[in-house]
Amino acid sequence: MRRGLWVLGILAVVGIGAAVYLLKPVNGPARDLTLVGDVERGNYLIRLAGCVACHTNNAAGTGFLAGGFGLETQFGTFVPPNITSDPDAGIGAWTLAEFSDAMSNGMGPQGHLYPAFPYENYTLMSDQEIADLYAALLATEPVSTPAAESQITFPFNIRLLMAGWKNLFFAPARFEPDPDRSETYNRGKYLAYGPAHCVACHTPRNLLGALDWNAALTGSPGGTGGRAPAITRKALLDEGYDAATLAQTLLDGFTPGFDVLGGAMGEVIKDGTSQWTEADRAAIAEYLLAE
Repeated sequence: MRRGLWVLGILAVVGIGAAVYLLKPVNGPARDLTLVGDVERGNYLIRLAGCVACHTNNAAGTGFLAGGFGLETQFGTFVPPNITSDPDAGIGAWTLAEFSDAMSNGMGPQGHLYPAFPYENYTLMSDQEIADLYAALLATEPVSTPAAESQITFPFNIRLLMAGWKNLFFAPARFEPDPDRSETYNRGKYLAYGPAHCVACHTPRNLLGALDWNAALTGSPGGTGGRAPAITRKALLDEGYDAATLAQTLLDGFTPGFDVLGGAMGEVIKDGTSQWTEADRAAIAEYLLAE
C-alpha cells in the first residue's frame, strides 16, 4: 500500500511538472509597440508575406483579404480568416499589441493560433515591419462577411493543446543575418524563412505538424503544408534553374522546361512574387541557389 502511494505521488508530481512545462507561455523578444506604421511599406509587405494568396478567395469573389480557400490537412480543414479592417468580421478591432502577439507568438485574441498560420516565420520580422503591416491592414476596405469556419477534428479543435505544441516545437525569435554572407544572400534567406515563408510549404512536417528543420526546403509530400516540391540548390539545378531564370519564374511563372506553374504556386506568383521588387526576387533566387 505504501509503495503504491509513493508511485501515485511520483506520477502526480511528474504529471503536474509536465503540465506546467507544456502550458507555460511561449513568447519571443518584446516588440517596440511605439513605432508608427507606414501604409505604403505595409502594402508591399501584404504581397511579400503572402497575405493575398492565402486570405483572398478570388473564385468565390468574397473580397480582398476577406478569407481564403480551405487548407486540407490531417487535422482538418483550416480556412484563412477575414483580415480586412472590419471590426467584427476582420481584425479592425485588434490593437497593435494583439496583432504583434499573433504574428510573433502565435497568440490571437481568441487564444492560441494553429501553425497553419505561419507565425513560426512571421516571428522573424522586424518591429517596424509588424507596425507597417498592421497599418496597411487597418487601411484596407472593410468586408463585413466573416470567412467560413475551419473544420478541425477532435481533439485538435481544443486550442489549449497548442500551448503544448508551441513548447515542444516553437522558438520565437528575430532574424539574425550571417555576417560571413552577402547582404543579398541574407535578404534572400530572411525572405525564405521569414515573411515569404517558403520553408513553411516546401519542408516536410512530423506527425504533429511541426516542421522538420533538418530537412528544410526538401519538399513536402502533403499534410499540413500541402504538397510542394523540393527547392534545394540541387533540386533547382536539376530542373534547369540558375539565379536569373529562378527570379524570372517568380515574375512570370514560366519554368526552364517551358511549363507554367499553376495551383497554389501560381496563386503565390500572381498575388505575391510577381509584385515583389526585382531586388527581392533576385535575393531569394541567390539564396536558394547558393552553395
